[in-house]
Amino acid sequence: MLLRFIHKLEENIVAFLLVAITLMVFMEVVMRFVFNSGVTWIQEATLYTSAWFVLFGASYGVRIGAHIGVDVLVKLLPDPLRRVAGLIAIALCFVYCALFLLGSWDYLELMYMIGIEMEDLPIPKWMALMIMPIGFVLLVIRFAELGWGILTGQKDGFHLADEGKESMHLAEELAKENANKDSSANNTGASK
Repeated sequence: MLLRFIHKLEENIVAFLLVAITLMVFMEVVMRFVFNSGVTWIQEATLYTSAWFVLFGASYGVRIGAHIGVDVLVKLLPDPLRRVAGLIAIALCFVYCALFLLGSWDYLELMYMIGIEMEDLPIPKWMALMIMPIGFVLLVIRFAELGWGILTGQKDGFHLADEGKESMHLAEELAKENANKDSSANNTGASK
């Protein structure tokens, strides 16, 4: 139940951030090229919103298997070894997330103590940078889910986006469409 709530919240936040970035950039372009002016805070707001989008998107990408990876050798392994390789990769991901969590927490603590605000907005910088620990906690949750799936046998490892397979599938579809168009053109030409 809690994970379902987190999944839905994460999807909604990613969608909101994408819309916000798009609207801010559009507004800045219109202000700059139509009215020959601009809004001073939009560039900074877009930058921080993009950071939020990327870190929420990283965790969302792990959840849906959208990240690209090189797993040719792992796919050649037998199932038990593939699962072990997946668990080792997840352990390394936990180490990576722990390092970033500790570093971002120290940085946020420093920003809080110093009391620095953003350059163009009257918002404390530590608030804008809160996405760093939030994003890496979400990644830890995703990796924990994936690790549990591997341990319980529901998954055999990371399910990465397979660009090669998707490209071949698209090429086959295009070839079929072209063949259908050619046969339709030949049938139309033959009937004349």
